[in-house]
Amino acid sequence: MKKILALLLVFVMVLSFAACSNNDDTTGNNNVEGTDYNALLAGDYGEITLWVSESVLTDGTSVVSVTEQQIADFQAKYPDIKFTYKVDGIGEGDAASKVLTDVASAPDIYCFAQDQLARLVQAGALVKVSNTFSTIVKEENDADAVSAGSVAGELYAFPLTADNGFYLYYDTSVFSEEDVEDLAKMVEVAEANGGKIRFGLSNAWYNACFFYATGCYSNWSMNADGKWTGVDDTYYSDAGVIAMKGMQILTKSSCYDSDADTFTDAVAIVTGTWNSATAAEYFGENLGATDLPSFTVDGNSYHLTSYYGCKLMGVKPQSDDATGNKTAVLQLLASYLTNEENQLERHEIFGWGPSNLSALESEAVKNDISLTAVYKQKENGVAQGNIHGSWWDIAKLLGTNSQEATTDDELRAALKEYDDAIHALLTLTDEELNAWSAIGTICGTNWDTDIALTLQEDGSYMSDVLALTAGQEYKVRQGASWDVNYGQDGAANGANIVVEADGNYRIKLTLGDTVVIELVAAE
Repeated sequence: MKKILALLLVFVMVLSFAACSNNDDTTGNNNVEGTDYNALLAGDYGEITLWVSESVLTDGTSVVSVTEQQIADFQAKYPDIKFTYKVDGIGEGDAASKVLTDVASAPDIYCFAQDQLARLVQAGALVKVSNTFSTIVKEENDADAVSAGSVAGELYAFPLTADNGFYLYYDTSVFSEEDVEDLAKMVEVAEANGGKIRFGLSNAWYNACFFYATGCYSNWSMNADGKWTGVDDTYYSDAGVIAMKGMQILTKSSCYDSDADTFTDAVAIVTGTWNSATAAEYFGENLGATDLPSFTVDGNSYHLTSYYGCKLMGVKPQSDDATGNKTAVLQLLASYLTNEENQLERHEIFGWGPSNLSALESEAVKNDISLTAVYKQKENGVAQGNIHGSWWDIAKLLGTNSQEATTDDELRAALKEYDDAIHALLTLTDEELNAWSAIGTICGTNWDTDIALTLQEDGSYMSDVLALTAGQEYKVRQGASWDVNYGQDGAANGANIVVEADGNYRIKLTLGDTVVIELVAAE
């Protein structure tokens, strides 16, 4: 009788995972205590591919190498679940665009930032987390992290971190705790000490904190097909002008530097946990970390309100997985890689902030100065939602606009130009959405102007004649968006293409099994 019950348990569990592979898991066994996955899922599953963070420490330790060791530990725990594996480092911010370029060739498991979730789900690039593991995730992780991995109440990804935001590092020998509460005071002290305040306000992700501080927002909506259908944006408003004037407190100062990944000469820098090791080394015993300061305009104070989010790990649907067993193995592996033990290991090595509730209660996490700042800033944060890919190019200019403007009218004009540009994204024709263009530092532009490529008789796309200079950089993209773009050697989301020699050229794009981008010399 016991053997029959055991066989029935195995049968029910396999059916549960098979249902999950079709995004219709309603029969999952939620009582996972004591489940013998090693016996249940025994077999050879070939090669499993993964994308994880590309981060590498100065001593050469990488997220890739740590993940490889964690997978080896998984295989030791489940010796009858056999597979080989290949782990590559890909920036979580680039993952969705790369996956959506060709879902079929995407890795089996990949990590990504939470704002990419909806696009991935709509494209069928994520399998729904089975009831079995959904129960575990919801019980063991921070509620905001669970929500970050969910769409319409259904869980599609495993929480990996709960620290995707930015905050302030500062030199405690230069600033007091009271100084770093007010932006104007920080500027005054930095100028007096000849140091830099590094804040990436030429990046839309960073400069948004001034707008959200004054009550502005930019909320984008899309339909079930993944097409953008609307935007509710209040940057172009009196509150937006206040935000721009708040930025000017810093951008008009000699202490301002927009490079937030270089610490040279910094007495303060706004960045995140990815730079925690560098910050500790640079500031040494004078390291301080806290939430962002407030700024005052026309007698009113506003606390900088940043985006925050999570990093997630998802599993790609398996087209050749009739039994659901491989999907089950992939979800078991993703669950293992994101469990308490492995989240704590990544915290210890890389300083990442856990989403696991037990990990959050560990003394190591509670005493982490960077994570303390993350969670303090979260009290003045907004969850990062899905945003049109071209918004980042448009909104990043507002930091420069604040630096250059001399009157309120000029600030308002910059916001009007911004507003017109984002709404124009929603009125693009199908032809414009499918159009190809080049963008970069070419022809006197600075990654803010698309240069059209027109369809040729041979099926390629070609620009007009362009005067290019050695050292200039460019990429090719579709629909004035970064969702589909190609760089060096025709690689999706590849490195910038560098012009090798001065001359007059046409940029030529040829699509096919391989993508070819070339400069054709013009007479």
